[in-house]
Amino acid sequence: MFSELSPVQLFTVAVLPTLFAIVVHEVSHGWVALRLGDTTAYAAGRLTLNPLKHIDPIGTILVPAILILTLGFAFGWAKPVPINWKNLRHPKRDIALVAAAGPGANLVMAIVWALLVKTGMLLPQDLFISDPLIYMGSFGILINTVLMVFNLVPIPPTDGGRILTSLLPPHMAYRISKIEPYGMFILVGLLFSGILWKLIGPLIQAVMLIIQRLVGLG
Repeated sequence: MFSELSPVQLFTVAVLPTLFAIVVHEVSHGWVALRLGDTTAYAAGRLTLNPLKHIDPIGTILVPAILILTLGFAFGWAKPVPINWKNLRHPKRDIALVAAAGPGANLVMAIVWALLVKTGMLLPQDLFISDPLIYMGSFGILINTVLMVFNLVPIPPTDGGRILTSLLPPHMAYRISKIEPYGMFILVGLLFSGILWKLIGPLIQAVMLIIQRLVGLG
């Protein structure tokens, strides 16, 4: 549906959902960590929705802007919220909870954006109200689903990798954790080779379909 928009129109409807998806994801990590005993993110002033506190010039601005304007798609990241895992009350369990908070927040946001799409469809047809709401909400569903699924890929240092190492026996977790210094290179290689999208693309589509049906969009 986004192909009918000009690059400027697409950029306009994508900016807000993309910023929220990235920023709330990181804040959720810090908020859950605070609840579980670690005050690092709170002390650093990172438990705020002010995007200026989280912006990574490349990951939050440059990369998403280029992708939106050239491919009609957004992907990006914010500065990671600082967490001292040693401060968590039950580290092995709590690491998984903190890691799951980010993708969990993206799932909630995807549902909220879907509800906004539903609202836009119920409003009288209006190029200045209903259409922007539908397009922005649809992009919100997309970007949040993509970020949720991507971050659950079980390769450290993704959230899925941290969840995996938290659940595995110590000797297995140690072996998996040794991948972390090379994890992003592996993910980038899989991303640009197209292999990653072949693996997670069907799951992204399935999750989006479930969300749409949940709110009565399909």
